[in-house]
Amino acid sequence: MKIQFNTDNNVEVREGLRAPLISLISEELGRFSHQITRVEVHLSDENGDKQGSNDKRCMIEARLAGMKPIAVINHANTHEKAVGGAVDKLKNSLDSILGRLRNR
Repeated sequence: MKIQFNTDNNVEVREGLRAPLISLISEELGRFSHQITRVEVHLSDENGDKQGSNDKRCMIEARLAGMKPIAVINHANTHEKAVGGAVDKLKNSLDSILGRLRNR
């Protein structure tokens, strides 16, 4: 499972942030790793340099082998929390979608 980060002009993902996020994503989505070919993480700051509540946005797109991609979005006060929330949403979506496929 390949993990790729994309950011807007207001966000820079340094190694100090990248490594823990990769670890979190790999750990949380590990049970789906045989079905996920790539995970794209899109981070943005919707207010730019201005302060704001829940202005950090994370969209995670999981590309599944032989299926359409699944995307979820989460907003939070920090990018770490935004990614964590998006990962939780993605796990729920994957459980639902893959569970339906198993029950066919």
